Amino acid sequence: MESNPSNDYRYGSLPARAPLASAYVPLQDGAEPQYEPQTAIGRGTLFPGLDLPFRGMVNGPLSDTPLGELMAMDFVADELELYLDTHRDDREAFEMYQHILALSKTAHEKYARKYGPICQSDMLGMEKYAWLCDPWPWDVCVKGED
Repeated sequence: MESNPSNDYRYGSLPARAPLASAYVPLQDGAEPQYEPQTAIGRGTLFPGLDLPFRGMVNGPLSDTPLGELMAMDFVADELELYLDTHRDDREAFEMYQHILALSKTAHEKYARKYGPICQSDMLGMEKYAWLCDPWPWDVCVKGED
């Protein structure tokens, strides 16, 4: 069976008068205002100006667990990193990014000491293999505990 290039999906043929499209993505003006980390991860963005729910559907807040707090903080760091990719001279956003990274590192270390490892590097220096020990991170929900 001989292949016909005009009908082969690999050649990406277009109809005779197919219009071409141009995408436009507006540049974000600034890093202010911002959601709190727990709200940001639930909304899918740190920036209220970018919060455009698909068909009006909105996610609920993330579970209020120590792991949920870490995930929210890391999400904020990721959002700031994406912002800084296009606004590298925004000194205030970079300082905020550094602050969030420091908070995240401290919170991560504190979490790993108390509840066990959540990434491979947490195993460094441990006396025994503790990756699959109970409780699982999503099972821990202790309010007001340091």
